[in-house]
Amino acid sequence: MYITPLVTTILFTLIHGIFSKSVELTFELPDSAVECFFQDIEKNTSAALEYQVITGGQYDVDVKIEGPNKQIIYQQQKMQYDSHQFTAQQTGIYKVCFSNEFSTFSHKLVYMELNVGPEKPLPGVGEHATVLTQLETSAEEIHSALNRIIDHQTHHRLREAQGRKRAEDLNERVFWWSMGETLAIVCVTFAQVMVLKNFFSDRPTVYNRM
Repeated sequence: MYITPLVTTILFTLIHGIFSKSVELTFELPDSAVECFFQDIEKNTSAALEYQVITGGQYDVDVKIEGPNKQIIYQQQKMQYDSHQFTAQQTGIYKVCFSNEFSTFSHKLVYMELNVGPEKPLPGVGEHATVLTQLETSAEEIHSALNRIIDHQTHHRLREAQGRKRAEDLNERVFWWSMGETLAIVCVTFAQVMVLKNFFSDRPTVYNRM
């Protein structure tokens, strides 16, 4: 079977997107817990961290980025979402920590994406000094469009998951509030019946006894 050059370029684009040097994951953060992730970054390499709390509590978490010499590069407390870009000042292991120690009961779900270094060029594109052909230009445009689509889909999924969780929490609160109101109405009705029953009960009075 003959594969056209355009199909080959698109396949290279998809493979490149899969094996690009980035970390994207969603993880559970229990109450009173800390989760740390480690990444080896070379000196003068740019990196970008983006995170968002999807579910749990007040949708907040403590975040810290620590360098090889324990220097604090980025630190925020009780953040719902944020992004931070930095350039490594030295080669070594960089640590990204998410803390939920301030929460005693809230179990949280956190999304994190860490991109390290510039995006690598497509295979076969940019390896020569001549002007890019129309096919190579189209491949780069397709690659950029796919990356934008992936970013938009990720953010839409996060917003959808967060909105669904908020709706479920609100529905649960309305349910328990309705149950409380129903119980209160039953109690008041029973009390009113007992009071009315006492009004019409045949009890001997002082006048009747005389």
